[in-house]
Amino acid sequence: MKHLVKSSTKKIIWAIWIMLIPVGLWLTYHLFPPDIAGEYDDLLAFLIFMAIVASMPMIINGVPVFFLQWATISVFLIFGLFVEMVLVQIALLTLMLQMRLDKKSLFRLPMNSAMFLLVSFLSGVLYYSLGGSHGTDLLFHIDTFLLILFYPLIYFILNAFILYCIDRLVYKRKTSFFTKDSMWEFFTTLITYPVGFALYIMYLDIGLMALILIGIPFICLSVVLRQYHSSQTINSYLKKIAEIGHQLSQTLFVKETINLFIDNIFELIKVDVVYVDQVNSKNELESIARVEKQKRLPIFSDVFKENEGIIGRVLAAKKPAVFHKREDWEELNKGFMPDYIESVLCMPIIKNKSVIGILLLGSAQKKAFARMKLMILDLLCTQFAVALDNARYFEKTKENSERCALTKLYNYRYFEQHLTTKFAEMNQNLIKGLTVIMLDIDHFKSINDTYGHQAGNEILVEFADRVARLIGKHGVVARYGGEEFVILLEDTTMEEAQEIAEFLRKMIETRSFAIKQNMNENESELQVNLTASLGLASAPEQADEAMALIRHADRALYVGAKRAGRNRVACYMK
Repeated sequence: MKHLVKSSTKKIIWAIWIMLIPVGLWLTYHLFPPDIAGEYDDLLAFLIFMAIVASMPMIINGVPVFFLQWATISVFLIFGLFVEMVLVQIALLTLMLQMRLDKKSLFRLPMNSAMFLLVSFLSGVLYYSLGGSHGTDLLFHIDTFLLILFYPLIYFILNAFILYCIDRLVYKRKTSFFTKDSMWEFFTTLITYPVGFALYIMYLDIGLMALILIGIPFICLSVVLRQYHSSQTINSYLKKIAEIGHQLSQTLFVKETINLFIDNIFELIKVDVVYVDQVNSKNELESIARVEKQKRLPIFSDVFKENEGIIGRVLAAKKPAVFHKREDWEELNKGFMPDYIESVLCMPIIKNKSVIGILLLGSAQKKAFARMKLMILDLLCTQFAVALDNARYFEKTKENSERCALTKLYNYRYFEQHLTTKFAEMNQNLIKGLTVIMLDIDHFKSINDTYGHQAGNEILVEFADRVARLIGKHGVVARYGGEEFVILLEDTTMEEAQEIAEFLRKMIETRSFAIKQNMNENESELQVNLTASLGLASAPEQADEAMALIRHADRALYVGAKRAGRNRVACYMK
């Protein structure tokens, strides 16, 4: 769980740090004045060495560990407490720069600086007060030698105590005194402490050559372990990409594919913003997904062309673009971007060497997107491109099998399946009732005979569009066959269905239909008036199975409406 630190707490941390650092260094200098005359080159060498160690953490059990303690103990034993505190503060700055803190986390710099200062000062004072010293050959001072063996224990306990206080007071976390991280800290200090002690002994005999003989191999080992961890991390990412690819390949619908893709990006990359755009038939980019802080928001209405905005430039170049801070991309951006975004990564989604979409990621942290993440995203986008194309093909195939090619309404086969499903839901008391409305255009044959079948098709398309628009999400509209249509309404009483049917009848009667293509070549467009007959039946009152409900509505249409004179609404009567 992420614990937020209050703004007032951050200000207090900065205030404590501003007062503590100069006072602490001044007090240490006067209590334990350093004797470093003529050793400035050695100090510079140790400073560079500690900065390198701080900038290259080893990864143990997935946790980055900065092995500064073994280096600081050698500096402490050679140059004394003041020099150790100054060099640790400088090395700590290198460490914190390595972590790439954003504005919200910048308070960790003074917090860690103050913590290291206190730990160094208190452990050093305790060491000196018990008779410890520095700058002497400890092999010939057995008392100091034994005391120095307890120094790392003192350092560790003080460090753990201050971390415990920070967890309680700053982060408001109820943690135990000894945590898993503190145990790793103790273990790594224990195994590396002899290296620092050995560096001190060798330095007394051979000077800076000791730093080369011990420090350089240690740095090389750090590099090797970092590379090993990097390869392990990449392998782990590749396994996850393979799993995600398998999941994407099993999705059948476009929306489901896009949502799964975005969810996995948030899990893998830890970003704040994910935007996905698709390339339309005009080679323009239009938004299909917009997620900010894992909250799905309405998509953008803007359309971008090549070289327009960040995504337009990526569309034209067919290459990813990475921006490490807001100043780098702010002038290029043409669309909306949250104020808190700093880093931006824009990746083309490519299939068969063609860009089919653009992925844009945003992070509140500066320099958030490393090279390894680019490779991972490229693989993930490739998987997504294939899955998205397959989902679109499936939906198109499904639509062609379920819809009428002329009117784009559902066809009779789909309507039967849908009605059967709804009937089962009604029998399980999931919905209260069903009503079917059958519609038939009156004297439609005369339209075909007078104006031609192409004109008849135009009327069917416009007729279907009007009915579908009026019903909207309140029901399902299908073409039953020829000039006959069917509507299914849920949780609608017979009286309410009659009102809808009557409204439909009047709308058809009072609004003419336009014919652009007719057999009379002298006239470019005609207006034709039509009427329709409608029949209704409801369940469970009038039918106990799906097909019976359709038959009853059909009977009401032909017996109650057609035979009675057409252009009217009739209800089925048992």
